[in-house]
This record gives sequence, C-alpha cells and structure tokens, in this order.
Amino acid sequence: MILVTTAGKVGSEAVRLLAERGLPVRVLVRNPAKAKPLAEAGVQVVVGDLDASASIDTAMTGVTAVVLVSPAVPAQELNVVASAARAGVGHIVKATSKASLDSPIARRRGQSEIEAGLAASGVPHSLLRSNAYMQNVLASAPEIARTDGFGSPAGKGRTGMVDARDVAAVAAEIAAAPDAHAGKTYWLTGPQLVSNYDVATVLSRLLNRTITYRELTFEQAKDAMIRAGLPEQIAHMNAQALSLTADGDAEWVTEDVPNLLGRPARSFEQFAADHTATFT
Repeated sequence: MILVTTAGKVGSEAVRLLAERGLPVRVLVRNPAKAKPLAEAGVQVVVGDLDASASIDTAMTGVTAVVLVSPAVPAQELNVVASAARAGVGHIVKATSKASLDSPIARRRGQSEIEAGLAASGVPHSLLRSNAYMQNVLASAPEIARTDGFGSPAGKGRTGMVDARDVAAVAAEIAAAPDAHAGKTYWLTGPQLVSNYDVATVLSRLLNRTITYRELTFEQAKDAMIRAGLPEQIAHMNAQALSLTADGDAEWVTEDVPNLLGRPARSFEQFAADHTATFT
C-alpha cells in the first residue's frame, strides 16, 4: 500500500497515476467530499489530520511507501515521518523546494527543518526539489480574464517552471519502485527558462488577444495577494519568493524529469494550452 498525504495538485495526480498502474493506494484527507472522484476511481480515502498523530498512524497501517506532499508545516510533516518510522515504512518520497535554515523565506526554513527530521528518522527517502509550479500562474487567471494583464515582483527573472503533473508523475514513479532512489535528491523543472514576459507572449498567442505583464514592487504584490484572499503570512512569503526570482533565484533547469520519466517535461506552452479556458 502506498500512502499519499494530501489530495492537492501534486497529491491527487500522484494518486491517480498510481491507481492507473493498478497499485494499492491510499490518500489521507480532511474533507472526504473533495476526494470523491478519487474514491470513485477505486482509491482508498482515509479521513485524518496531519496535526493528529493517531489518525496518521491509522492511515499508515500496512503502508510500504509514502508520498509526503503538503503545505510543508514542519510539525505536520514531521508527524508523518515519525509515524512512518514507527510503522517500518520502506521509503518516503518528499516533495520539497529550495531549503535553507538561513533563508529569508519561512517556507524554505520549514522545509529545511523537515528534511533534517527526515534524515534523522532513518527511513529511506528521496527528495523532489521542484522549481516553481506552472500551476501558480493560474492564480493570475481571473485578473488576466478580466483585464488582459497581470503583475508580479519577479521582474525580468526567468524560472525553470515545472508542471505539477510532472512532479506527481515522478513521485508516483519512485513510490512504485523506490529501491534505486534511496538517498537521492532530484531537481525538477520544465524544459526551459520562462519569464513572465514569455508567459504573456504565450498567452497572447493562445488567447488571440494581447496579454500584458507589468512589474510590481514587493508591497504592491503582497497587497494584491491579500486583496485576492490569501492570508498575510502566505502573501508575504509568496512576494518574497517572487522578488528573489527577479534576482535569478529560480534560473535553473535540469534533465531530471525526462531522465526519470523517459519522456520530455511539459513545456509552459503545453500547460497553457491545457488551461486555455481558465484564462478566458
């Protein structure tokens, strides 16, 4: 049995891919209604809470591998790691990003704390260190549909954007056959560096109308995200990460996705074409 710890954009796709392979897969969710399509596809849905160790232990029964993907709250993910260690789980696939204890971004400091706990647990594991998700662009879709434009503090910075579906595919590939991946760290990206000016060009072509990108300050971006409904702490971290992108922080591309999957990583053009209706 393979356990996936959430049913978000990476988790739900990993669950779907594992189920397609005919592998026994279980997903831990707070709200079973949101996982109804997965249950209908034959996935075992378990209701639990990453803050409640007892519910994690229940979900961990009979599990041989875990795909650990969540909002990266250290206490929650370390609860999963501790439960996996108690249950004698054979491998953990940990979705992460750049991580550093001295990072100005709290999320990255949290990832570093989780990774240290995972290393100390003794459970064999792999790290999937992803660049920014293409799906993050969808947060700007309502603004693009309404105004034919979007803004960001990323400036002219370029990002090796990766489709979350490719991250999920890598997670599923490793969870299905983990032995060769113990102790490995993979840096997951799309096939090329993409700036927000490139995003605007691609969307203009696909939508048959001019989409304009404008460079924002940190405060402008943070305020816009808060107005859009994000909690202030999350908006602050997101604006920080995007501001670092302007300085080249995300300007890296690897061949890890094609090497692991045996096919090219999805391009931003492919991603945008799949989501054209969302921007309309």
